[in-house]
Parts: sequence; C-alpha cells; structure tokens
Amino acid sequence: MTDNKQVLLEQIKADIVSNNVCPDLAQAATNLVMGDGNIDADIVLIGEAPGKNEDLSGLPFIGAAGKFLNEMLASANMQRTDVFITNIVKYRPPNNRDPLPAEKAAFWPYLVRQLDVIRPQIVVTLGRHSMEYFLPGVKISEVHGQPKTIKFGDTKLVIVPLYHPAAALYNGGMRATLIEDFIKLPKIIDILKNEEENTKNGTTTTG
Repeated sequence: MTDNKQVLLEQIKADIVSNNVCPDLAQAATNLVMGDGNIDADIVLIGEAPGKNEDLSGLPFIGAAGKFLNEMLASANMQRTDVFITNIVKYRPPNNRDPLPAEKAAFWPYLVRQLDVIRPQIVVTLGRHSMEYFLPGVKISEVHGQPKTIKFGDTKLVIVPLYHPAAALYNGGMRATLIEDFIKLPKIIDILKNEEENTKNGTTTTG
C-alpha cells in the first residue's frame, strides 16, 4: 500500500510542475517543498508555506519554527517519522511574505489530493492560513486544540486547529498553549479509533 501511495504522491508533485502552478513563485524558488514524514501517518500537519531554510532544503519546518515543532512532537511522545508535514503553498513566497489568496487557491487541489492519498485520522492546521480553508470564518483563538469534524469530499475529516509554531518564537505564553494542545493529539486519535472499532463491531459508546 505504501509503495502505491508513494507513486500517487510523486504524481501530485509532477502535476504541480507540469501544470505550472504559481509560475512567479516557482521561478523564484529553489525547491518545490511537497512534504516530509510518514505517508501512512495518523496525523498530517499543515502549515502555510516554506520559508528560506525549507526552500533551500526542500523539506518543511526545519528552521526555528521546525525545531519547536520537533519539541512539541516529543512532548506528545512522537517524532517527525510518526507524522506527515506539509504546507498549503508548496513554493516559498518572496521574503517570507504571507501567501496570497490566489496562491493558496492554486495549490489547494493538490493538498486535497495529498490528503486523499494519505488518509490520516486527523489533520492539524498550523496557523490561520491553513485553518481558514478547512474551517472558514472561524477564529483560531476560540477553537485551537478542539477537534472539528467536517465533510470533506465523500468522507468526513477531523480538523484540529493549532497556532503556528512560529507564533511561540515571539510569545512565551504561546509556547505553553501550543504544547498543551499538542499533547491532546494522541488522545483524540485514540478516541476516533475506538469509535471506528465500535462502529465496525456494531456497538455504540455513551457518555
């Protein structure tokens, strides 16, 4: 199954190049940053766009925000190889500016295809840029750390919105909030898997 997934993910990458998605960004970028980690993961983490370090290496979240992300994973007894990490926009915007609405819209179908291939238990959005596509009109300050089930194509998807790790680099209080939210993730997955198991067995849980 994993081999097949890898082929499908490589095809998405090839399609971005052949369809010339966001040519201005592509021209200025060093690498197309598709994602990194376990393609059979229960958790997919989605940020906004690659920064300078990510653009040079071709890997997401490896700068200062990435180091904090690794800390958060460790706090929940996980590591990068347990999850899949990507961004909505796959090329670095010049000078690390916020991705434009048109750029996010152009890359959105390819992100949807990535999620269709990986089929995670939960999608963790990092920051408002990725959250607003899944949960439009929602304030991150009001919903961070709370699982939200949405209809996603023919299936349902559980979204857990979190603040972006970069926010914690400038705000000490945000570090504790992010770590607290992150530690909940394995518990959320356990609950979802139990619900699935009970549904298969024809039993339901109460309370």
